[in-house]
Amino acid sequence: MLGNAVLFLIIAIIAGAVGFSGIAGAASTIAQILFVLFLILFLVSFFTGRSR
Repeated sequence: MLGNAVLFLIIAIIAGAVGFSGIAGAASTIAQILFVLFLILFLVSFFTGRSR
């Protein structure tokens, strides 16, 4: 999931540099949502970790 967030961030940066502001905005929004979702899932799994 973090890999997908980084991928969309790179797409947003490239699209912004080329001038496609609509695609850049959409890709950066998707990257932000995926990153926040990754952080939430990481924290949940960290605090409810299973002990062996």
